[in-house]
Amino acid sequence: MKKKFSFFLLFLTLSIFSQTEENPVVWKSSINKVSDTEYDVVFEANILREWHLYSQHNPEGASLPLEISLFNTNENKNQGYKLIGKAKESETHKEYTEIWEKEEIFFKNNATITQRVLITDPSISSIKLSLTGQVCKEACIQVDEVFTFSLKDNKEIIETVSLDDKSKLLSKKLKLNLKNTALLKTDSKEESESNSSLFNIFLLGFVGGLLALLTPCVFPMIPLTVSFFTKQSQSKRKGVSNAILYGVFIVAIYILLSLPFHFLDSLDPEILNTISTNIWLNIFFFAVLVFFAGSFFGYYEITLPSSWGNKMDSASSIGGIIGIFFMALTLAIVSFSCTGPILGSLLAGSLTSDGGAMQLTAGMTGFGVALALPFALFALFPSWLNSLPKSGGWLNTTKVVLGFLELALAFKFLSNSDLVGHWNIFKREIFIGIWVIIFFGLGLYLLGKIKFPHDSPIKKLSFSRVSFGVLVMAFVIYLIPGTFKNPTWNLNALSGFPPPQFYSIYTQESDCPLGLNCYKDFDEGLAAAKETNKPILLDFTGWACVNCRKMEENVWSNPEVYNILKNEYILISLYVDDNEKKLPKDAQFDFKKANGKIKQIRTYGDKWSTFQVVNFKNASQPYYVLMNADLEILNTPQQYTDIETYKDWLQKGIENFNKK
Repeated sequence: MKKKFSFFLLFLTLSIFSQTEENPVVWKSSINKVSDTEYDVVFEANILREWHLYSQHNPEGASLPLEISLFNTNENKNQGYKLIGKAKESETHKEYTEIWEKEEIFFKNNATITQRVLITDPSISSIKLSLTGQVCKEACIQVDEVFTFSLKDNKEIIETVSLDDKSKLLSKKLKLNLKNTALLKTDSKEESESNSSLFNIFLLGFVGGLLALLTPCVFPMIPLTVSFFTKQSQSKRKGVSNAILYGVFIVAIYILLSLPFHFLDSLDPEILNTISTNIWLNIFFFAVLVFFAGSFFGYYEITLPSSWGNKMDSASSIGGIIGIFFMALTLAIVSFSCTGPILGSLLAGSLTSDGGAMQLTAGMTGFGVALALPFALFALFPSWLNSLPKSGGWLNTTKVVLGFLELALAFKFLSNSDLVGHWNIFKREIFIGIWVIIFFGLGLYLLGKIKFPHDSPIKKLSFSRVSFGVLVMAFVIYLIPGTFKNPTWNLNALSGFPPPQFYSIYTQESDCPLGLNCYKDFDEGLAAAKETNKPILLDFTGWACVNCRKMEENVWSNPEVYNILKNEYILISLYVDDNEKKLPKDAQFDFKKANGKIKQIRTYGDKWSTFQVVNFKNASQPYYVLMNADLEILNTPQQYTDIETYKDWLQKGIENFNKK
C-alpha cells in the first residue's frame, strides 16, 4: 500500500479541524478583448497566509494541480469557443514535501492566472469557464469555481449558485456527488498497521520458503551446495563468505520477480485491485493451482525448459561473484517444479490482497530468506549437516500435503469469481462442503488410506504422521457445522476464506453483513441519513476482499460494535469490485483522470472504486469513513483493525456528530 493512499479525506467548508471560517482563497476575475476572436480571461486569487494554491504545473501524484476548462454539461455540444494553450501564471514557489516525496509548485499570498480563449462562433454572447484545483494548509480544500463572462461589455456575469445547485454542478462533472477533498498526514498508528500487515505477509512468505525447503527439488541440494563452497574455496573463511553471498543472491532473485508489479501499481493505483477482482483471472488462478496440485500429487512434473538450467549452470562456472549469482539462478530454475506452485500461490494471494505490489515484495522477500537461510547457516556451522534427516519418502509426503493445500486454495479463487459475477453457485455452505471433502482426503492420505504415484510403500506410520492426520480430521469436524443452516459455531477462525455468511443457500433476511440494514448506493444512504438524522458509516468493501470478511465476522459481530452499527449509524456498503453489474445507461460516463487518461465508468464497481480513489486517494479495502449528512468528516478513516480500536472509533464519531 502506498503511503499517499492514506492521506485523503472528504472535506467540506465546515471542517471538524481547527480551520478559519474564512474562505482560504478569494477570487476576482475579468476579461480583456485582444482581437475580434481572442480574449484574455484573468483570474486573480487572494490566498490566506500559510495556505498554498497549487500550480497547473504541479507534478502528477502530488496535490491536485490547477486546471481551467470549458464548463459544459453536455460533452457533445459545440460551445462556440475554446482554450488556447496553457494559462500564464504569476510567480510560483517550489518546496519538497515528504508526504508525496516530490517537489511541489504553488502560489503563496496571491496569484494571477491568464487564460486566452478563441471564439469560434461569432453569434455567442458569453463564455463560461470552470476552474478546479486545491488549496492546502494542514488540510486541503478543493477549488471548484465557475465563471461566466459577457463578450459584449467584457465583464464577468455574477451568478448566485446555491449549495444544492453547486452539488448538482459537481455531480455533472464527477457523477460521484462529493464536493471537496482534504489532505491529512497519516498518523503513526496507521503506518504501524501497514507495517504490521507487510510483516505478516513476510512471515507467510517465509513459511512458504520453509515448505519449499522440505521438497525433493530443494532439500537434497543443501548439503551438496554447502559442501561445494566449503571444499572448493581456498579457505574456510572464503567458503563461508561465498555461501552467504549465494544466499543473498537467492533473496535478490525472488525480490526482482516482484518489481514489475510495482510498475503496474505506479501506472494506476486501481490496476491491482482490478486485476485481483477480474472474474476470468480468478478462474485462471483456479485452473493454475489445480494444475500445480496435480504436479504435487505426482501425476506429472512442471519444469522450466532444461536449456535454461543448462545455460545458467554453464554460466556459474565463470567463477567469482558473477559465477555465484548464476549458481543461485540455477537453483531457482531447477527447483521450479517444487517452488513454482508455492510462488504461484503467493503471487495470486498477493494480487488479491490490499496493497498488492508491496505485499508481493514482502512475501517474495520472506520466501527468498527462508530458502537462502540454510545455505548460510550450514556454511557457518558445517557440522550441522550431520543432523539433517536423510532424503526419503517423507519429502514426497510433504509435496502431496502441499498439493491438498493448493487444491483447497484454488477453490477460493473460483469462489471469488462466483461472488463478483453474482453466479449464486458456490454459496458458503457449498464452499465449506468442498473443503470438508479436500481435507478429509488429506486426513485419509496421512493415515495411509490413500496413495499417490510416487509414494513409497508404508511399513509403519510414524507418530508425527498419525498425529498430523488426527489434527486434520479434527479440522474436518470443525468445518462440518458450517454446512448447516444454524451452525454450532461460525468458523470465525477462517473468516475471509469462505464466502460471507449472508451468501447462503438458506433463506437470509438481508444481503448485508450480519443481517444489518445497509445501502449499496451512496445517494440512497445519504437520503436515509438526512431523514433519520443519523451519521453515516461509509464502507468501501469488495466481494473478494478477505480482510473485509474478517472485519465483518470478527469485529462487527462483537455485540457492542454490532449494536452501534445497527442503532446509531446508516451503513453504506460500496462494493468496488462489482464489475459485472452495469449502471443504467443514463448513469454511465467517461471520467477524466488527473493524468489526462479517460476511464469509462460503466459498472457499479467502476463507479465506487473511482469514487474512493478520487475522494480519498486510497484504493484498498476495507476502508471506513464516518460522516454526517452534510458530508462533514467525523473521524479519521479506519481500515483493518481490532475490536476495541474500532468500537472507540465509532463512539468518537458519534460524539463529534452530536457536537455538530
